[in-house]
Amino acid sequence: MTTRILPAVADPDAARAIVTLLSQLPSAEPAAPVPDSTTLLDTLARLAVDSVDELPEVVLVHERIGPVPALELIREVALRFPAVGVVLVSSDAGPGLFSAAMDSGARGLIGLPLSYEELAARVQAAAQWSVGVRRHLGGRGAGADVPTGPGGRVVTVTGAKGGVGTTFTAVQFALAAAAAGRRTALVDLDLQAGDVGSYLDVQFRRSVADLAGIQDISPRVLQDAVYEDRTGLALLLAPAEGERGEEVDERAARHVVGALRARYELVVIDCGTQVTGANAAAVEMADVAVLVTTPDVVAVRAAKRMVRMWERLQVRKAEDTAMVVNRWSKHTEIQPALIEKITKTRATRTPVPAAFKELQAVVDAGRVQDLDNRSTVKQALWALAGELGLLAAPDGAGAASGSGPGVGPGAAVAVRSSGPVARLRRGREG
Repeated sequence: MTTRILPAVADPDAARAIVTLLSQLPSAEPAAPVPDSTTLLDTLARLAVDSVDELPEVVLVHERIGPVPALELIREVALRFPAVGVVLVSSDAGPGLFSAAMDSGARGLIGLPLSYEELAARVQAAAQWSVGVRRHLGGRGAGADVPTGPGGRVVTVTGAKGGVGTTFTAVQFALAAAAAGRRTALVDLDLQAGDVGSYLDVQFRRSVADLAGIQDISPRVLQDAVYEDRTGLALLLAPAEGERGEEVDERAARHVVGALRARYELVVIDCGTQVTGANAAAVEMADVAVLVTTPDVVAVRAAKRMVRMWERLQVRKAEDTAMVVNRWSKHTEIQPALIEKITKTRATRTPVPAAFKELQAVVDAGRVQDLDNRSTVKQALWALAGELGLLAAPDGAGAASGSGPGVGPGAAVAVRSSGPVARLRRGREG
């Protein structure tokens, strides 16, 4: 049996040394190394869409891969592609790192400098494990189709600036998906000023901050933190004490979103209007990233500023961002096409009309779920949910495919495969 091996190595010299040694292994087929964590996840997702048979049996992750740290990347690969055996390559082969690597989902640890015997043994063991898992999951041999990770999709809604309608948009997206029969979670990651609970008239003692210090979020732990609303939504609220928002860092957000993705068909996240480690993590992991703006100069400038910041921090590319224009009218001087040109994003086909009088009563009452079905704003936002593919499960594959109904070749919305979080430049090692 040929063993396909995909090395993930940032350093070119280390990559050449690893590929040279891999080429000497019997029946080994090493692929060209990928230089960073984002490329690795995107490559695996692309291969999984075509066929699980296209996935490599083994992925080698070098200790100095980036921007996501090696152990967190291993956890991400193990979560999304459970039939791939991941092996960590590190200069520290001690029991502490070995235990941490196993906890993250690795199938082995290889010490540096590399030795032929150890490399052969670890690769063979990981490959055998991978084949066994594919047989077990597929039931028809190693070539059977197997899941490539949890099927839930993640949608983030971010505002260009305060007051553009971010939370209202996120809530309506979630309500539309729940009404379509999808098991939906709505998460408030506007950690210091979250208003999802206020919009839905919900008070709950638990929040996302209660999950921040938990490394392995079990279904029972998640259930205790989530509020099951009578609208059919599962709500994970922002902390009532804004200072607790600091407890939810990038790593905590990644674990929370991963746990929710594994349990719900759709996860809608209100990211507010500020860039933090937590909401940047969510935007990077999202299948669909929505940026909300209004058609005025100040808001459009803020939208451009947000997109450029995401690009500088390697969180999201402009062309992978769906721009929603709120409070639009045909008499507005700044039209969606101009906003698309200025921000280099993809404007959605459906703008949301300026009709706040329709909303005022339910917003003031904190009962936006009671908005009349005849509301033009509600109709537009629910149509947008369909355009973004939130109302039905994607065809063929789960979240790894990064596509869904309503987002076809002619659509104006960019949807991409999920990937790891780009760290917010906080002095990582190496």
